[in-house]
Amino acid sequence: MPTFPRPRFGFGTRSAESSSSGQGEPDTPQIDVVEAHGLRWINLGRSSRVEMAWLQEHYDFHALDYEDVSSRNQRPKVDKYDDYLFIVLHFPDYDKNIGRLNALELDVFIGPDFVITIPNRPLRTIDYLFSRVEDREEERERHFSRGAGYLLYRIVDECVDASFPMLRKIGNKLENLEEDIFEGRSKEIVRDISNAKQEIINFRKIVRPQRTALKDLNAARRYLVEDEELYFDDINDASERVWDMLENFKEVAEALEGSNESVLAHDQSDSLKVLTAITVIVLPLTLIASVFGMNVKVPGEADAGAFWVLMGVMITILLSMIWWFRRNDLL
Repeated sequence: MPTFPRPRFGFGTRSAESSSSGQGEPDTPQIDVVEAHGLRWINLGRSSRVEMAWLQEHYDFHALDYEDVSSRNQRPKVDKYDDYLFIVLHFPDYDKNIGRLNALELDVFIGPDFVITIPNRPLRTIDYLFSRVEDREEERERHFSRGAGYLLYRIVDECVDASFPMLRKIGNKLENLEEDIFEGRSKEIVRDISNAKQEIINFRKIVRPQRTALKDLNAARRYLVEDEELYFDDINDASERVWDMLENFKEVAEALEGSNESVLAHDQSDSLKVLTAITVIVLPLTLIASVFGMNVKVPGEADAGAFWVLMGVMITILLSMIWWFRRNDLL
């Protein structure tokens, strides 16, 4: 791997740009910096042209890494260099614009004395953690005193753990759908089951390719002050729990869909059974009425007594067939 010179900075703990009045201007980079124990955490609010220009001015990263940051179309991965690691991770995030879960990409550069995070959209977990270490000295001491590797662990661990509240919501949604099925609302929840399945599929599409990348995070152990290998193993354990829950939800959703289809088919079968019974009952009555309604001479024609006899026979047949269908639970 090529060796790059270590980055050099020319500013203090927090960049002036991040607190200036022109923060929202397109030509003003959104960059926040927290420093303690010789370690800097730099969080870029976006990856626009000005942020990339700032990053290239202060860091000599590989050109392909800058290209990957700008492309926003990368699979989760860990690229290893002599002086730093470039990490691409995806995390599930509810996108209100499209009304569903979508992948939020987080790019990370980590070296001996710096960690740079670049989310492609605002990531609440990162913002909350950054605010904590920025505002509280004890949090800054706890996160920065063990080296860049431990800070990376805390960042990724918080992002992975943020998946569990989303999973609990999906689990509650599946439980409610199960209750709706057996309370007779099968027709109304067909779309809800489809939406739940699509949500699980989107979640799985985000998590599946990331499992390998999280295992490759072991390369960041070289940036731990202490040889504490359990840190990144803990991230892998959490990721596997997320995947196991998704596998379980996938099976539950498929079972609910099958159960709902069975209930709908049973209801349709009952309707068809009633219609068939009515058809069979009316058929002999129609046949009798047709025979005696023909334009030919028939016994009892123009005889009022024959009419009432005929009506009595038809009513008897009707009641007999209804009794027989009910006795055999066909009506």
